[in-house]
Amino acid sequence: MALDAETLNLLLDAVRRFVAERLVPAEQALAETGTIPESIVAGMRELGLFGLSIDPAYGGLGLNMEEEVQVAMALGHTSPAFRSLAGTNIGIGSQAIVLAGTDAQRAAYLPRLATGELIGSFALTEPEAGSDAMSLRTSARREGDHYILNGTKRFITNAPVAGLFTVMARTSPERKAEAISCFLVEAGIPGLTLGKPDKKMGQAGSLTCDVIFDNCRVPADALLGGQEGNGFRTAMRVLDKGRLHISALCVGIAQRLLGDAIRYATERKQFGKPIADFQLIQAMIADSQAEIYAAQSMVMDAARKRDRGENTTMEAACCKLFASEMVGRVADRAVQIHGGAGYISEYAVERFYRDVRLFRIYEGTSQIQQLVIAREAIKAELNA
Repeated sequence: MALDAETLNLLLDAVRRFVAERLVPAEQALAETGTIPESIVAGMRELGLFGLSIDPAYGGLGLNMEEEVQVAMALGHTSPAFRSLAGTNIGIGSQAIVLAGTDAQRAAYLPRLATGELIGSFALTEPEAGSDAMSLRTSARREGDHYILNGTKRFITNAPVAGLFTVMARTSPERKAEAISCFLVEAGIPGLTLGKPDKKMGQAGSLTCDVIFDNCRVPADALLGGQEGNGFRTAMRVLDKGRLHISALCVGIAQRLLGDAIRYATERKQFGKPIADFQLIQAMIADSQAEIYAAQSMVMDAARKRDRGENTTMEAACCKLFASEMVGRVADRAVQIHGGAGYISEYAVERFYRDVRLFRIYEGTSQIQQLVIAREAIKAELNA
């Protein structure tokens, strides 16, 4: 159920103030230390950012998709690592439980995920299974009242700080959707170990690492929904929603980048006048503004369709493809407008230029989005 307009505007205003007053001033320290101060995490909890999409019955805000993407755009005006900490709880770390969990699983985990007391992590990717999720090798073998998990997950967001892992594992050897199940595995259980944190090109403070299962015994009631074979389809549904969220984040970051570039262009003088007066600079500003508007319109349209209960697999893929590629182009232009200063870490555009490169890769590469779009378009035409 949607919030009334006044309540939504109050929430968005509060998030924008928090971003401007608390997060933007902390960006440089985050880039240098790779850690988010506890005072900021507490502020995020107070705002309800960890529970944006979780039902109020479990302590969340219960935002619909249109409302959630607007909050994501607001959060995009600062370093993506801040959003990433709460992002798994909003999306891939909680939505499998929302979509397919038992009443007991929802009651056990959603309230703590909503408050940020518990950080969720979505463990799908493996060393040999990224875009081809169907080829994952992590296995789950039933043994009495337990399942024995073996395998390695790679590049798992928030794994170093997670209290709960949503783990996709193979319960049958066949290459089919029904062979993959989902397990809710709590951190600290024997047989679960973490690799060292990954050193990445960008997004300092967004922690990732390997998650290793070595004869890890989990109780049978850790099986999502209490049934085998629902893991792959649940993961795909979770990713559909997550792709819209990430697309909205890309819009927000592009808005921040363009704003920084315009301010620089109006202050920086060459040949006796601000560089914003030169038409070739204006062309880069105009191209960026047009693409941001296009991406924003796509995201809002797709979010409204999802809220109406329509299948938005193709629309989510279109948004993810266009918005992630768009923010890369805007970042490139922002560096170009800054000139030599854009290559210096003193300016935020240098950091964002590296940060946004990941959006074309995670939650489905641009190439996977193209395949999804083509598949869905062909299917729609044949069924018309």
